[in-house]
Amino acid sequence: MIETDGVGTFEGKRVDEARLVSETGVEMAFLNWGCVVRDWRVPVADGLRQVVLGFESFEPYPEHSPHFGAICGRVANRIAGARFVLDGDIYELDANEAGHCLHGGFSGLSRRVWDMDVDARANAVRFVHESPHLDSGFPGAVRIEATYTLKGNRLELELEGHVDRPAPLSLVQHHYFNLGLGPDVLDHTVRIDASAYTPLGPTLATTGEIRPVDGTRYDLRTGRNLRDQSGNPIDFDMNLVLPTRRDVAVPLAEVTGPDGALCLRLWSDRPAVQIYNGVWTECTVPGHGGRTYGRHSGLCLEDQFYPGALSWKHFPSIIVTPDAPYRHSMAIEIA
Repeated sequence: MIETDGVGTFEGKRVDEARLVSETGVEMAFLNWGCVVRDWRVPVADGLRQVVLGFESFEPYPEHSPHFGAICGRVANRIAGARFVLDGDIYELDANEAGHCLHGGFSGLSRRVWDMDVDARANAVRFVHESPHLDSGFPGAVRIEATYTLKGNRLELELEGHVDRPAPLSLVQHHYFNLGLGPDVLDHTVRIDASAYTPLGPTLATTGEIRPVDGTRYDLRTGRNLRDQSGNPIDFDMNLVLPTRRDVAVPLAEVTGPDGALCLRLWSDRPAVQIYNGVWTECTVPGHGGRTYGRHSGLCLEDQFYPGALSWKHFPSIIVTPDAPYRHSMAIEIA
């Protein structure tokens, strides 16, 4: 079932919301502003449980949302120095975070009003955005399509990007999850099948290194909570490298809420995933149900290419061409 409503305006454009309900009773709401997943409720023994951070209406999003539930890009994560070179040309971007370009800059895809269509038969919502050449400094005109399909307790996302010339493109979903009833995610159990990570410099740009996770906080292969041995919080904001020859039909990550009522499984065809547990999340306005979102209030698992790919040529390339467009598939099941 799909319902749609106008819920506001942004920069003179109408913002709409589409609501989906699955045959298992999962309820979701999507905004065409940033392709945001505003609401995601999953049945548990005592009713429906909210599993993502967000706001009850559209109004707070432009000023207060740290990319809650959005599609981020054109290039997600950080581009060092907010500049890069492609085919001998230098491209200057928005330096919107510590001198770097983060998630596409001040007006990235997470802050654009997309076209939205609904497909009741497939229980799907499809978003399209046309970005012109040199939009936010990025080369190439690009048409980006994002299709969310809800099947039972499983949400599938298909992303495509078609360019008119060689251009960088690397997108992420930026859902903040909390599968429990508490104010933080520190007692969630997280397992990620990543054997390496890409270290960061002092301003959080990648250094070009790829190190094994063995003996570090980033070894999540057997599952653990997000506290140290003394029970103190551990901050996570790191790109984890997945095995090259892994089976993409197997979940790359599993997260279990502290009461065991819900487990999240993530599938993706990307070579890496960013784990972020809301290190800098401080919202001054109430979220769902009047909840306060502070430090460690949500957990992001952003399936992606390696951050810094435009700086380090030995990282997998994020340059797409008219003959080799961008394609990206992922799925999340919460049950």
